[in-house]
Amino acid sequence: MITTDIAIIGAGPVGLFAIFEAGLLKMRCHLIDFLPQAGGQLSEIYPKKPIYDIPGFPSVMAQELVDNLLEQAKPFHPTFTYGERIESLDKRGEADFMLTTNMGTEIHAKVVVIAGGLGCFEPRKPEVEGLERFENGKGVSYMVLDPEKYRNKKVMLAGGGDSALDWAIYLADIASELTLVHRSESFRGAPDSVSKVMKLAESGKINLLLNSNLGTINGNGHLESVSVKNTKSNEEQTFQIDNLIPLFGLSPKLGPIEGWGLNLDKNAIVVNTDDYSTNIPGIYAIGDINTYTNKLKLILCGFHEAALMSHSAYKYMNPGVKYTMKYTTVQGVNEF
Repeated sequence: MITTDIAIIGAGPVGLFAIFEAGLLKMRCHLIDFLPQAGGQLSEIYPKKPIYDIPGFPSVMAQELVDNLLEQAKPFHPTFTYGERIESLDKRGEADFMLTTNMGTEIHAKVVVIAGGLGCFEPRKPEVEGLERFENGKGVSYMVLDPEKYRNKKVMLAGGGDSALDWAIYLADIASELTLVHRSESFRGAPDSVSKVMKLAESGKINLLLNSNLGTINGNGHLESVSVKNTKSNEEQTFQIDNLIPLFGLSPKLGPIEGWGLNLDKNAIVVNTDDYSTNIPGIYAIGDINTYTNKLKLILCGFHEAALMSHSAYKYMNPGVKYTMKYTTVQGVNEF
């Protein structure tokens, strides 16, 4: 079990800056994100896109901003759980929460901060009957968390975007056998990546199946085989594989948060703008996932929300303790 002061759901830019603000008040943070790395949309969707409205940076690349936020948070030694989604939240008393992920990881925290951006990014799944039977460590994954997991394994990727292409290139030298299935003849990814995949296919390093869709999936407790059907010839082949990785993109959804008793307005969490607290004491929501009058979905607004939230969380965790505001220009940033 992981024990922390603040559990932050979402490791996007606002969640990352909350580490810094909480750290200045000597509060430790543990972040949970369904994506395989920190950065949220910035890292997953547009890492090379320039951002122009971050104070002090006329222009900064999205991934560079994420990297800087992680570097800024380093003195406060945050911990992370990637590739997992919070499934349940149990409030046991004042400043006492237990969160459990879809993989069974338990996080015990005094305060919960929801910084999930547009929500939990969930994979777009192919319409394959019985696919869910092989999720959660039984052969089917929707993202690559640890490439070494696939060393000397028979792996099948499905998809036609940058993610599918990039992982096909990377895993070609790791997997004992690699197959890429794509429903079309053309790819949506970068031309250079397409060229590399085609060369790998020509050299026999990967099996490339175009104009093809995933069919039936079979196994006894663990994935064993997948059939693939060619949409032009109707020919169907069965492949003996260890792992199937459909890479059809991610879509934001509020997910299990909907059942936590929070006041919601459509797909956003209603907060008090005094401190961005929710209707449940000890739970806060910052960034794009919250809503209030005149809400602006800007990263810099999320940074402001993280600062006010942190001071409120400190008071919630330390009732009756007087805190004197200290500025970093005077005291610096003290590691703990």
